[in-house]
Amino acid sequence: MRILIIGDSCTDKFVYGECNRICPEAPVPVFNPIKTTTNEGMAKNVFNNLKSLAPDLNIDFISNLNQMVKTRLVDIKTNQMLLRIDDNDSCDRYTGLDTLEFYDIIIISDYDKGFLHEDDIKFLVDRSQLSFVDSKKIFGEWANNASFIKINEPEYEKNKESFTNFKGQLIVTLGEKGVKWGELTYPPSRQAEVSDLSGAGDTFFAGFILEYLKSESIVKSINFAQDCSLKAVEKKGVVIIK
Repeated sequence: MRILIIGDSCTDKFVYGECNRICPEAPVPVFNPIKTTTNEGMAKNVFNNLKSLAPDLNIDFISNLNQMVKTRLVDIKTNQMLLRIDDNDSCDRYTGLDTLEFYDIIIISDYDKGFLHEDDIKFLVDRSQLSFVDSKKIFGEWANNASFIKINEPEYEKNKESFTNFKGQLIVTLGEKGVKWGELTYPPSRQAEVSDLSGAGDTFFAGFILEYLKSESIVKSINFAQDCSLKAVEKKGVVIIK
């Protein structure tokens, strides 16, 4: 079984520090950095979680070469994010689709930064036996042949009309309320003490895919993915689940 993960990636940078006073020149907090952590984010976070959960899987990974960086300034005491700075917030389009070998499974993690266009995603899902799509684009006919689309609730509300002719399975994440599939909602197994939401959607996506490849049960996949994302949100920063 050959698997391809393709999509745009970034470096997630977390600068933790203290805010103990207000700037005298303007009504903003003065941030004193204490420590910095970095993680691989977006599509690379999906890849890293899948490889951590299932190291024996045969997975190829294709992503952008230029490095996008998301820098978050975070209060070290409360874990409250004060500011996010996005550097190099776009990337060149991938031009190697015509040279790709056959893959049994295609996983598309598209943050709409330019790496994949709509036609590229259509090309991929139309030529795969099993495809999983997580995209920040406004959906259209280009995604109708995907096997699964994972989307969060706010994005689903913007895309409702786009799924009229969608032939696959739509998985809608609802945050603390759980996950909706079809007419049913599946609540999480427990309530999490949320520390950081960064990267939780990628963790859910990886967990869902892994369990589906093992069991072919959508319900089991939803429940396993929710347990994975609960572990992620209870930790600071972007984390890899084991």
